Amino acid sequence: MRSERRLAKIERVLRHRQPDLTVVMENIHDPHNVSAMLRSCDAAGVMEVQLVYTDEDFPDIGKKSSASAKKWIERRKFDSVKACYAKLRKDGFLVYATRIDDKAQSLYDLDLSGKIALVFGNEHRGVSDEAAERADAMVKIPMFGMIESLNVSVACAVTLFEAVRQRGVSGHYNKSKIPETDLKKMIKSWAMKE
Repeated sequence: MRSERRLAKIERVLRHRQPDLTVVMENIHDPHNVSAMLRSCDAAGVMEVQLVYTDEDFPDIGKKSSASAKKWIERRKFDSVKACYAKLRKDGFLVYATRIDDKAQSLYDLDLSGKIALVFGNEHRGVSDEAAERADAMVKIPMFGMIESLNVSVACAVTLFEAVRQRGVSGHYNKSKIPETDLKKMIKSWAMKE
């Protein structure tokens, strides 16, 4: 009975996955932030994240708390912004870099229901100039306090869940985006994970 419930949950989760929504982590160095971002990605239905590590080593993520989300999210590594964006564009994604900039559009003015890659930068430096300049648009979360930015993992969650809201309204979570044959293979693969 327990295994049947687990298989039903796996299938339900996979049917809600959004292969047309991804997150790019550029040189995020704090393992707690990476773990929290992966947890938000899992909750939002993101299937895969892009890891761009040019100035930092990818942090060692433990098995505690939200770090367990890493087993449900595929990760693709890149050693340059250019290579990452080229692959995303080849796959049909628009790239939106999050940045505090006068040219950045409000998160709430963008259509996040299409094939979108959301870029989040290093905790201290933010998104690099290269990542911002190569992006299709820059996006910011409107803020009204004395502090100009949120923690990167919080910014990721806020941004992702605006995408979830828009996608929910558009019916994106009502029908699986994964072909049925692939879905069955993924269910078997996920069932083997502990």
